[in-house]
Amino acid sequence: MSEYPGGAWFARYRERVNGDAELKVIGDWFTTTFALTFGDARYAVRVERGAIVDIVAPKLDTRMPFGFRAPVSVWRKFLSADPPPLFHDFFAMLMRVPEFVLEGDSLIAMQNARALHRMMNIMRETGAPNV
Repeated sequence: MSEYPGGAWFARYRERVNGDAELKVIGDWFTTTFALTFGDARYAVRVERGAIVDIVAPKLDTRMPFGFRAPVSVWRKFLSADPPPLFHDFFAMLMRVPEFVLEGDSLIAMQNARALHRMMNIMRETGAPNV
């Protein structure tokens, strides 16, 4: 994982998600694999009961029912210490930032909206990658 945001950042993110007390309560039914696409780099985030079990570059047979795609410039704003307006929350980005796209089955994403929202907030709280 040498692409943005990098392996060290993903390790910190995974550790924070898996140690989050709120996700331990609300993530019980959140089991899926979703995609995160940072520019040209795509990752599969495998989640079981609200905990990240793996983050990998997907293969052809990796099923990802939904995902989030944006240019690296958008992700950099979202992950910055002081995000500009509309980049502070992934729901705001979905509504107002055309380059931030929910791909795939939005129903599955929204059925897990509370846990997914917490997971994306933890992503922002993890901070900017050192890349």
